[in-house]
Amino acid sequence: MNDLVCVQADDFSLSDEYQRLRNINGQVGAIVTFCGLVRDFESSAGEPKSKKLVNYLTLQHYPGMTETLLDDIVMQAKARWDLVAVTVIHRIGNLAPNDQIVFVGVASEHRKEAFDAAQFLMDYLKTKATFWKKLTGEGAEQWLDAKSSDSDAAAKWSEDSHD
Repeated sequence: MNDLVCVQADDFSLSDEYQRLRNINGQVGAIVTFCGLVRDFESSAGEPKSKKLVNYLTLQHYPGMTETLLDDIVMQAKARWDLVAVTVIHRIGNLAPNDQIVFVGVASEHRKEAFDAAQFLMDYLKTKATFWKKLTGEGAEQWLDAKSSDSDAAAKWSEDSHD
């Protein structure tokens, strides 16, 4: 199996993950990667000009369930697009601003499939994976709700028909 799905506290190496995808086999003609970082601020829902400073972000998950959901999201992407390999790494624990939080890598024969699949994976990760985020900053803690913009982005995939 060429796919890798991992939930971990440890950081990851962008270079190592890219090389793993690149070296899978000679069919790989395109690799698209995305790396999400912890921002040093969080915008309040519905109030884009209202920003809270972040000291750190705590990510929790439900072990076993989260990995199963991530595997399912990868399988959905592979059913829609002809992909050679997919990597999804999501970190948990206390993460400081500028820490890496998520890596999505998609290897395919052609770039369009790789770009589309990477976007799909991120949209579904943001809305369907069981991660809970707690922001600590400005002397307070706050659990973060899902953003409607993430739900809207994920919803477009159920409306799109894939040729």
